[in-house]
Amino acid sequence: MTSGYERAGRLDDLLAYAAELAVKTMIFDVEPLVAPWNSGQEALDRGLATVLDQARTIPSVRAVVFATNSARRPSAVPVGDGIQVRYLASAGKPLKIAPYRDLPRPGAVVGDQLPTDGILAYRLGYEFLHYLPHLNRVPTGPRLMHHWGQVVRPLLFRRPAARPGHHRPG
Repeated sequence: MTSGYERAGRLDDLLAYAAELAVKTMIFDVEPLVAPWNSGQEALDRGLATVLDQARTIPSVRAVVFATNSARRPSAVPVGDGIQVRYLASAGKPLKIAPYRDLPRPGAVVGDQLPTDGILAYRLGYEFLHYLPHLNRVPTGPRLMHHWGQVVRPLLFRRPAARPGHHRPG
């Protein structure tokens, strides 16, 4: 069985797709989407607030989860103003799924790595919104996982369907 898959290099494009799907839950990978790898506390706190503000623009969203396999934590989890907000450090993606089971459906996982974020989406029965930014100086670990993910993708996800007016990166 395969799950839904969409990819883009801009968060705005992935959020537009999430709005089309009317997702109720969005799970965001933290690095590099919310804050760059090896960035400081201020970048993490600012990134959480920015991404949460963008997710709020989707009328169907009821829950936002920020998940990272690192031990990195924010100064404070932003207030959701009617949206449930969680932050999961040392999340154990994709092995640990219990923290996500009580979230409203349908949902989407937004992240850059198929072996962690993509498999988490698959296990939860969520859409995987694959964030593919143009990045310089990607650390070795994420770069190697990206290459491994290209092998895994066809096994887990159907090819994205072309949508009118939507540009799909190569």
